[in-house]
Amino acid sequence: MEENNENNEHENQPNGEEKAKITNVIPVSGMYENWFLDYASYVILERAVPANEDGLKPVQRRIMHAMKEMDDGRFNKVANIIGQTMQYHPHGDASIGDAIVNLGQKDLLIETQGNWGDIRTGDSSAAPRYIEARLSKFALDVVFNPQTTKWQLSYDGRKKEPVTLPVKFPLLLAQGVEGIAVGLSTKILPHNFIELIHACIDILKNKKVEIFPDFPTGGMADFSEYNQGLRGSRIRVRARIEEGDKRVLLIKDIPFGTTTTGLIESIIKANDKGKIKVKKVVDNTAKDVEIEVQLAPGQSPDITIDALYAFTDCEVSISPNACIIIEDKPLFMPVDEILRRNVADTVDLLQAELEIRKAELMEKILFSSLEKIFIENRIYRDIEECETWDAVLTTIDKGLEPFKPQFYREIVQDDILKLTEIKIKRISKFDSFKADEIMRKMEDELKEVEHHLLHITDYAIAYFKKLLEKYGKGRERQTEIKNFDTISANTVAANNQKLYINRAEGFIGYGMKKDEFVCDCSDLDDVIIFRRDGGYKVVKIDEKVFVGKDVIHVDIFQKNDDRKVYNAAYLDGKTGRTMVKRFQVLSVTRDRDYDLTKGSKGSKVLYLAARANGEAEVINVKLSNSCRARVKVFDFDFAELEIKGRGAGGNILTKHPVKKIEFKLLGESSFGGLKIHYDRSIGRLNTDGRGELIGSFHGDDNILVINKDGSYELSNYELTNRFDADKVLLIQKFDPKKVVSCVYFDGASKTYFVKRFLIETRTLNKPFVFISEHKNSELTVVTTEKDPQLEIEFRKGKGREKETAMFDFDMLIDVKGWKAIGNKLSQYEVTKVNLIAGKAEEEESDSKDFKVGDSVDLSLRNDDDQLNLF
Repeated sequence: MEENNENNEHENQPNGEEKAKITNVIPVSGMYENWFLDYASYVILERAVPANEDGLKPVQRRIMHAMKEMDDGRFNKVANIIGQTMQYHPHGDASIGDAIVNLGQKDLLIETQGNWGDIRTGDSSAAPRYIEARLSKFALDVVFNPQTTKWQLSYDGRKKEPVTLPVKFPLLLAQGVEGIAVGLSTKILPHNFIELIHACIDILKNKKVEIFPDFPTGGMADFSEYNQGLRGSRIRVRARIEEGDKRVLLIKDIPFGTTTTGLIESIIKANDKGKIKVKKVVDNTAKDVEIEVQLAPGQSPDITIDALYAFTDCEVSISPNACIIIEDKPLFMPVDEILRRNVADTVDLLQAELEIRKAELMEKILFSSLEKIFIENRIYRDIEECETWDAVLTTIDKGLEPFKPQFYREIVQDDILKLTEIKIKRISKFDSFKADEIMRKMEDELKEVEHHLLHITDYAIAYFKKLLEKYGKGRERQTEIKNFDTISANTVAANNQKLYINRAEGFIGYGMKKDEFVCDCSDLDDVIIFRRDGGYKVVKIDEKVFVGKDVIHVDIFQKNDDRKVYNAAYLDGKTGRTMVKRFQVLSVTRDRDYDLTKGSKGSKVLYLAARANGEAEVINVKLSNSCRARVKVFDFDFAELEIKGRGAGGNILTKHPVKKIEFKLLGESSFGGLKIHYDRSIGRLNTDGRGELIGSFHGDDNILVINKDGSYELSNYELTNRFDADKVLLIQKFDPKKVVSCVYFDGASKTYFVKRFLIETRTLNKPFVFISEHKNSELTVVTTEKDPQLEIEFRKGKGREKETAMFDFDMLIDVKGWKAIGNKLSQYEVTKVNLIAGKAEEEESDSKDFKVGDSVDLSLRNDDDQLNLF
């Protein structure tokens, strides 16, 4: 038994080969690493990221290939297309169905029939058995060519599928793509069809190109940080919002990637949180997007529009990330480089097609020549006496021998075999003249193909132009390119809270409703507080915040408000002197304690006033009755002091003890008027010097806006106001003494009128139409300058020669009321009106008349205008 056990133990010991196998065992950690890399590579290459050559993911490529195999010009059920695609796709039918719907909604490669859903509303498509699809004519022209396609076996080895499709168009950039893989993602945004073709042509002409995305949902987009779609870039997309009336806003389209349902939910959510105040939201979307937002009473439309952009999905930020597969590797690449590669691939494919066509033509010409020689020289009769097949072939070859030098290649046995297959009927009806004509056409085509090969760039340009002519109609840009202003959430947030203070206990907040009311506020605001001991700080508003006892001033804090000035007088505890200072608080660290005094023990604030427009003021100072000063009551004007930083110690007001300081008189602003500029690119006012200088504004000054529709409107100079740059003809500081001079076209009588009037109304933010209200009426030129002149070009007489005349406005008409019709301008056909600038009435006027000096060509008007020229 022991011997048997020993033998068994000896048999169980591993031999040398088994020991080597054991030492090669991979630990679990190593297995995991390899498996993870294999899985990541598979997902990146086979599922999520598109190939550069055709811009398609594998599932999309397989769908296109399956649809091409099924194509007979008629629509196919999507369920059938899914079944056909599953021969090539190793994943389930759900992923194929979703990919088909996604391709169909892009409206480029697939023509759809049935309910395919709506990307605007988020409605899903009907089931695959109810909807149908077929390849578009564009796809049939651009995507397929079996002769230039590289093939591979399908996943189960039963079928052949394309490695990539030979797409002769930047399809990747036209459709866009989004995919999430293991360890990386891709997001390439769709670009405009027409602009892409123009860019391709420019690349072929060695011109610099710049392309921007275009979204099927329309809207407006700011591409200032697009950075060619690379990682870290950003696009801001906004819905287009119009004012219906004073109580209604209309959202006309939505940002890309959102839906009307999601946008409405974001508005309701912002309203529930108190960020905006709306009464009702109604979705009127049908053929076109329209969401009606009814405002709550007392809400400004302009501020609400800004709030919608700040707090809802009316503005979204999109972060593109251009990643594509090149030579089986994912690469991050700017879109202009992707486009250049697509253009180069297109040129290569066009060249390959030409080479194939050239070879086909040369072979056809060769065989046609052989056929002609074979028949005309009656070689077919020489084979009648041949007894063997080899003898037949030898006889034909011998008969062709004298003609072989004229062919571009050697005549091989296959060529001779094809001659033997010619039927007797064809030989008997052979027409030499007709054969020569066919060969001449093929030779002409061959010369054309060879010319295209020598001038492949010109051929590619012509190809792109043909695509544009054939398929470009109806594919104009839908997204407007604009520069957006940055909206401060604190500025536009609705005042959804009220600020209270308990001075005795030192608390502030919006939850202390039994305490002293300070002001309306938003829960996004910061609050600045000053205490009697000279300490001050900025805190975030909350329900209840401790800020310290003996608070003397509390207010909403606006960061970088460079017009707000604090006028202060304080007792310096170290010297006993009373100091005065003027300072600003532009930027501070939240919750950090600061001191407006020198920080000495016993210091305290005797007087503090915050002036929003930097006004100086006069204070009355009363000294203690027991002091030795001769004058115990005097005035001090803060205008004598310079405005300095918050850390400045200030100037000495008096060395004597002060009993009381009181406000006496408010002075002028130390900054003068507020210089307001108008940035036409975004239609907004600003104080940063961007755009046209409108003027210097004080107090109750207003702005005059005159629009193309013949209306004028007065508004204040709040920076939250917005103006549609496409509609504004004139914007300037309002002066009630300035006369408005204009020429307008009356749509009812089809006659031009001249008019001069003063602005008589004073209602703010209400448009007043001063031309006829016919739908075809429009304002032609307008100015408020003094003594403007009007140059008119018109046709007169039988010869209809052009003549020019110049008139002063005040010669054509007197100043009348703003509702007056005006006088007719001319009885002849006016082709051009040129407004000559007059004199500025005041040096202070910084207004800008956008139409002064501009020529308006009226010859482009469709209707036959007959005008009265005095």
